[in-house]
Amino acid sequence: MYSHILVALDLGKETETVLNKAIALQKASSAKLSLVHIIEPISYAYGGDIPMDLGEIQQQLEERSSNKLKELKNSHQLNDAECTVLVGRPESEIHRYAEEQNADLIVVGSHGRHGLQLLLGSTANGVLHGAKCDVLAVRVQQ
Repeated sequence: MYSHILVALDLGKETETVLNKAIALQKASSAKLSLVHIIEPISYAYGGDIPMDLGEIQQQLEERSSNKLKELKNSHQLNDAECTVLVGRPESEIHRYAEEQNADLIVVGSHGRHGLQLLLGSTANGVLHGAKCDVLAVRVQQ
């Protein structure tokens, strides 16, 4: 059984599917549950080519994500769950945070891509191949 389940959420339309699967596992094992969302720095997308301060926009994204995680926590009555928003590359931040929190299971959503899409990689695939604990990839619709 698991003692600490880390649920990595992208806060998109498949969030409920992934979270519900994690909650079922958490209830079955009485594990601690942590919710995490990773935001890639805006500067990654633009390579630093924009001559403006993106810090305020980044902060707004972090606040909005934090509020969304808290809403999920409250709507699912996850009173003891920790909610964290991190900034960085999703795969590496999930690995780092899972180790830091001593999580023994990471739950992520996966679109079940095939062929070229699979070769190009995905967050779920990146998490699976670098994790030091079990990973459950919950299949979600595209």
